[in-house]
Amino acid sequence: MRVKICGITNLEDALCAIEAGADALGFVFYPESPRYVSVDTAAEIISELPPFVEKVALFVNETPERIRTICLESGCTLAQIHFDVEDDFFPAVGYPTLRVVRARKPEDITAHANQYRLIDAYCEAYGGSGKRLNIEWFENVDCSKIILAGGLDPDNVASLKPYGFYGVDVSSGVEASHGKKDPRKVRRFVEEARS
Repeated sequence: MRVKICGITNLEDALCAIEAGADALGFVFYPESPRYVSVDTAAEIISELPPFVEKVALFVNETPERIRTICLESGCTLAQIHFDVEDDFFPAVGYPTLRVVRARKPEDITAHANQYRLIDAYCEAYGGSGKRLNIEWFENVDCSKIILAGGLDPDNVASLKPYGFYGVDVSSGVEASHGKKDPRKVRRFVEEARS
């Protein structure tokens, strides 16, 4: 399984995640999140990163133009669209995008089955809630294009391997406090996801 460590707010945490073996880092451009980073801060962090690491920008309630601008200015390589939009929104961004499905019921996880997508548990707030989806929903489902998020941590990520998810996304499950990662939890999460 590929691993994304989301909610990166500082260079130390970014380098720790990469050293642990993370494939992608997430930067939250949603001002109401405790893990919010400014474009300038993200750009400073990203300028210090080694190559071959995906830099994912997370957006809530932004326009396609603003999303593209922030990605270009920050150096992010992928825009994660964490709010409900119509299909024509994605090409309008004019940048590589990842759809987020905020699942309320089992049928939601098979929506957009032909696309890579991130599936998170629905909650009124956006992201980082630690709320976990019912894993039984994924039984007998092709999970090869699904990145699973929500309520993951070093203690439960290994249990997901039989489902064949493309990847996993963690934020609060590897934190010491809001916006600050715990290096031991990060390392253990990546190890358990890959073991």
